[in-house]
Amino acid sequence: MSVETTVEAPKATKKEALFSKKNRRALFDPLDDNNPITVQVLGICSALAVTVQVKPAMIMAVGLTFVAAFSSLIIALIRDSIPGRIRMIVQLIIVALLVTLVDQVLKAYMFDVSKKLSVFVGLIITNCIVMGRLEAFAMAQKPWPAFLDGIGNGLGYGIILVVVAVFREVFGAGTLLGFKVIPQWFYDHGYVNNGLMVLPPAALFLIGIYIWWQRSRNTKLVNVS
Repeated sequence: MSVETTVEAPKATKKEALFSKKNRRALFDPLDDNNPITVQVLGICSALAVTVQVKPAMIMAVGLTFVAAFSSLIIALIRDSIPGRIRMIVQLIIVALLVTLVDQVLKAYMFDVSKKLSVFVGLIITNCIVMGRLEAFAMAQKPWPAFLDGIGNGLGYGIILVVVAVFREVFGAGTLLGFKVIPQWFYDHGYVNNGLMVLPPAALFLIGIYIWWQRSRNTKLVNVS
């Protein structure tokens, strides 16, 4: 008499399911290989406007990451119940609600930063990074991957903003996060802050240099148009 035994395939652990290869790509690809600014060429306007100083750039990056992540999560949760004809309106309402929350928090706790960011916080509502990810990704994905994609694209956007802002603040004002970093000795011997760095075109030049550097080290992006 033979006894047959069946061996069950090991089930994926919760950690493996949460951070599968697909989910890791959704989170990490926007940091470099599919960066929303340098590869997708989205969100350029705010990158030119809010990167004169590092602090506003960081706050803008955090705000957009919050909006992108949670709007993607909400859209993915309700996507099956959204009529196709009004999906863009629903997306805009959700994004507008989250942006209003960010704007009110900034006005309550960081009023000086809120004034520097001015209308650009409100313009997150129509930011092509947020709306693009909602339409292209969140509307077709489960909530967790959509949430990770929102975080990844927000962080990818934020990395570029902070890098550009560091160069613009250091060379344009001689400070970093408001603290003086260029010694007075340089000024005493003829050093002058670069006035171009405080103008919007400087951000465009720096982003172009970053794109060149990114493609020179990442061969996967050589043929990206």
